[in-house]
Amino acid sequence: MKTVVISLGGSILIPELESHRIREYVPVLRAIAEKCQLYVVVGGGGEARRYIEVSRALGIDEGTSDEIGILITRLNATLLIAALGKDAYPVVAETHNEAKKFAESGRIVIMGGITPGQTTDAVAAVLAERVGASVFINATSVDGAYDKDPNKFSDAKRFETLTPAQLLEIVGKTALSAGSNNVLDVIAARIVERSRIPLVVLDGRDPKNLSNAILSGKFVGTIVSESGKNPFPV
Repeated sequence: MKTVVISLGGSILIPELESHRIREYVPVLRAIAEKCQLYVVVGGGGEARRYIEVSRALGIDEGTSDEIGILITRLNATLLIAALGKDAYPVVAETHNEAKKFAESGRIVIMGGITPGQTTDAVAAVLAERVGASVFINATSVDGAYDKDPNKFSDAKRFETLTPAQLLEIVGKTALSAGSNNVLDVIAARIVERSRIPLVVLDGRDPKNLSNAILSGKFVGTIVSESGKNPFPV
C-alpha cells in the first residue's frame, strides 16, 4: 500500500467555523484511505491568525504567538478526527514518531503543528520524508504554484511543472512570522528538494479535486519533481 501525506490548509478546511468544509472532506478522505496509508496535517487557518493577531496586540513574542497558533491547528485536527470517527486514529499526533506509531493501526493519522517557527506545510514535508511517502500533496486556496500571488497580480503565471530548485527560487523570500500564509514556505520547499518526494500543489477548496487527483490522476495543479511526471493514481 502506498503512502500519501496531505497538507490541508486551515483556510481550506475551516475558513470560518460557520463555513467549514469538514463535512465535505470526510467522505473524500475515507475514499482515499481505502487505497493508501493516509496522513493529514491540518493548518490553523483564519482562527489561528485571529488568535495570533490578538497575541501580537498584547505584545506577546513571536515564539509564544506560534505556540498559540499550534494549539489552534490541533483543535482543527481534533474536529476532523471526531468527524472521521473510527476511520481516524483517535488522537492528534504531536510528533512525527507518534504519527508513524499511530499509522500501525491502519487508520488515517491526523496532525497539526509541532514547532514554533515551522508551518504545517513544513511539518507535512518532514512527515512525508519520515514515512517514505509516495507523494506529498499541498491542498491550498489556489490551483497550483505561481510566479507571484495570483490574488494580487492578474498577470501571475501558473506552472504545470517545476523542479524543486525552481520552487525554492519562487518561495525563497517567504516570510516565516507567526501565521504566515503562502502557497508553501521555504523550509517545506527545502525538504521537498532533499527528499525527492514528488509534491503536488492543487486547489483544495473543492474536496473532489483531491480525490480526483489521487484516485484517477486527473487534476489541475503543479507537479514539483525532477521528472515532472504525474505521480497519480496511487
